[in-house]
Amino acid sequence: MSVISKCRQLRTLLESNELEFILEAHNGISASIVESAGFKGIWGSGLSMSAQFGVRDNNEASWTQVVDMLEFMSDATTIPILLDGDTGYGNFNNMRRLVVKLEQRDIAGVCIEDKQFPKTNSFIDGNKQPLADIDEFCGKIKAGKDSQTDDDFCIVARVEALIAGWGLSTALKRAAAYHQAGADGILIHSKSSRPDEILAFAEEWAGRSPLVIVPTKYYSTPTAALRKAGIDLVIWANHMIRTAVAAMEKTSRTIYESESLIDVEDKIASVEHIFKLQGADELSKAQDKYLAQKSDIHAIILAASRGNELYELTHDKPKAMISIGGKTLLGRLIEGLKKVGINNLTVIAGYKAEAIDIPDIEKCINDDYASGDELKTLVCAQDNFNDDMLILYSDLLFREYILRDLIETEGEIVVTVDSALDNPNMTGTPDYAYCSKDDDRPPFMQDVTLTRLSPSADAIAQPPSGYWIGMMCVRKRGRQWIEAALEELKQAANFNELILPDLLNHLIQQGRLIQVHYINGHWLDVNALIDLDRAGDFTQ
Repeated sequence: MSVISKCRQLRTLLESNELEFILEAHNGISASIVESAGFKGIWGSGLSMSAQFGVRDNNEASWTQVVDMLEFMSDATTIPILLDGDTGYGNFNNMRRLVVKLEQRDIAGVCIEDKQFPKTNSFIDGNKQPLADIDEFCGKIKAGKDSQTDDDFCIVARVEALIAGWGLSTALKRAAAYHQAGADGILIHSKSSRPDEILAFAEEWAGRSPLVIVPTKYYSTPTAALRKAGIDLVIWANHMIRTAVAAMEKTSRTIYESESLIDVEDKIASVEHIFKLQGADELSKAQDKYLAQKSDIHAIILAASRGNELYELTHDKPKAMISIGGKTLLGRLIEGLKKVGINNLTVIAGYKAEAIDIPDIEKCINDDYASGDELKTLVCAQDNFNDDMLILYSDLLFREYILRDLIETEGEIVVTVDSALDNPNMTGTPDYAYCSKDDDRPPFMQDVTLTRLSPSADAIAQPPSGYWIGMMCVRKRGRQWIEAALEELKQAANFNELILPDLLNHLIQQGRLIQVHYINGHWLDVNALIDLDRAGDFTQ
């Protein structure tokens, strides 16, 4: 199968007789994102590359710096890049060398504008910027075309007459001269918020050669109008850098004001996603080879209940499949588990088990869910127990760090306890945790053990230390303890009524040490209708 060159791809876009679109990028990762989004080409924006260097769009970044960045962008992608080449970075001789260097880096084309060097961005006092001499600019185009070795390398001539206030007739005159000089396309530029002068130019140009536009100012123009006018290529010229700046400003303010990452970590791209954009398959293999790996963790998720207080929402599905912000509770939980590398997932279903249709899970069915409680449900997945596993409820929402820290905490059985007893959002019947030591918020993990779980805060004289959130990490000996305890508890007359806190209390009575990992908020379980709004806010 032959590979179509990037130069040929760009020429095809220009000459396709269809309206085509390319999007700005300014470094390797943004170029990769543009390709992943589905675009057929990339605009190597001078404004955006200057901005990512932290300098003005006045040729303050040297052409060699620009070309170096383009090399990273080209290596990261398979689609063509059209460089915003400003004025060609000098005279005809600079233009010749530029074209040679671009071709060496597999850049498909360059757009040059008919202003004088050094240039200033067209939207900054554009009418005060002198235009280049027509003959001199035509010579620059010819020099570039004579220097290319690939016949499909494209040079697009950008006409700045409308920006500089010279009007339609001058714009047409210049465009015709540049076309005659060998330009492969004409970019007609405007700073007007209306497309009138662009559409007028397109009508007069009448398809003499490919016509390119940059509708940054007249962005509200319907795409259908551009297509009807015979435009060949639309450049979305600076929206990736502007998006990045807005997001970085928001994130940096949040981190500065909160002195924490908790409010931003779940709202930004994961490190794993960055690795993916970088093409980090080789890095993953190297990590497997050189870094010690944790044993494979298996998650056991209890999802058999209907959810009595959510009755009207669960007539056709279990509570775990209620949608929060477009994703089910169980889907969000599984997504969070996979983000920390937990991919072996057993879901214990019961009520409306067929509604749990999430891929890449093993589903166990508790057919007798109506007459039994949590321990009877847990026993259904006993064949799936692992020497390194999590046991947790399916209605939990939590920040990613909670799961990561739980896995890192030493202990045969470790439970997560929220020490924020003043949590106003607590609904349902909480599991109050009584611990060997209250949370004093130290900078490092505390050596704390669980002494009791109770549904009542005044069941004993000692005040509770927090709430158990319904999540535990179990290792080899802890698994053995749990399996033995389940066999013992099965003999109890009330076994069908027992829940996970009963199992943990039974283990504590046997002298087993249950370690505590403290947190302070940043989680939610969904028990009642009022929790749905809170859950929606939590997932924003």
